Amino acid sequence: MVISNKPLRFILAALVACLPLMSFSNIEKDSTHVQTEVAHEAGSEAHHEAEPTDVKSKIKGFIKHHVLDSHDFTLTQDDETGKYYGFSLPVIIWDNGLHVFSSSKFNHGHAVAESNGSYYAINHHDGKIYRTEASGEIKEDEKTGHPTNVRPLDFSITKTVVSIFAAAILMFLLFTSLAKSYAKNGGIASGVGRIFEPLVVYIRDEVAIPNIGEKHYKKYMSYLLTIFFFVLFLNIFGLTPLGINATGNLTITFSLAILTFLITNLTANKNYWGHIFWMPGVPKPMRIILAPIELLGVFIKPFSLMIRLYANIFAGHIVLMSIIGLMFIFKSWIGSSLSFGLSFVLSILEILVAFLQAYIFTMLSALYFGSAVEEHHHEEDAHH
Repeated sequence: MVISNKPLRFILAALVACLPLMSFSNIEKDSTHVQTEVAHEAGSEAHHEAEPTDVKSKIKGFIKHHVLDSHDFTLTQDDETGKYYGFSLPVIIWDNGLHVFSSSKFNHGHAVAESNGSYYAINHHDGKIYRTEASGEIKEDEKTGHPTNVRPLDFSITKTVVSIFAAAILMFLLFTSLAKSYAKNGGIASGVGRIFEPLVVYIRDEVAIPNIGEKHYKKYMSYLLTIFFFVLFLNIFGLTPLGINATGNLTITFSLAILTFLITNLTANKNYWGHIFWMPGVPKPMRIILAPIELLGVFIKPFSLMIRLYANIFAGHIVLMSIIGLMFIFKSWIGSSLSFGLSFVLSILEILVAFLQAYIFTMLSALYFGSAVEEHHHEEDAHH
């Protein structure tokens, strides 16, 4: 695939222009609240866990808190008063009936919530809700270390879900504005939406058409644009002081990969399935051997999409948090300055990764769609 230099240069130029703001925001949040949010993560009365006192344990607890989902949206905390600043989110669980209540009942994981005579607590090891007794004790299996308490079906509006809604609303407003400007100005973009017009054109001309083809690319364009900007916005949200880690959540990347898997296989033509189960151009005995391998590849493709996005975003957050935490371990101007500089450079790299991972997910999806609708080549008949 040949990538044009002009759109790529535009993307890089726009990206570099946004780097200082995004990088400083990330560092400010992490360095300012690294000790306060760790206390929230580590000290749970409901689980009778001792609050860590050493710096390394606090940093480890903060990193764990950052990458896990949460049932409340905490922005900051006052160390002196122990007061949290943020807002609660609705908890919706099914456990012998529907239970709906505010996450404020959990008191940021320090209390047991009562609903219709049942008691529930949040396990800080995995951030999940479990049914407990009135004491709030979560028992663990001695061999596996996993909780043995009943875990209800959780349909709660968590921090990750809020970020998904925010990305969806933002996309709707931006691209509705872009579409209306086309209609008003005779195909010329105006307003805020035109900032994203080069990216839309780039996805069409450099991703969709080369990989899918002129004949079929239009029916996949809506999905490709949606998945690109959805992943991109969630990646960018993860670099803000809000501490969102949506695309570093395996459940989210699994859902996105499943969508690509379903679209690929539900829209595939008979030529696609013919190449899988009865590959042309090879001896018939080899076709029997290759068919299971090709069928396995059908499931490996979405799996690779899921793991690639999850691993890159998750690992980036872990490394960045760890480097920022070194400032509190060194406690010297030399070590802290080095950590600050390294975290600044890594924040810039993370913004590049945010764009790159959105592009890779979209490009590979287009590649799979292209293979699904590829036309039969007549020269293959010569092998029969």
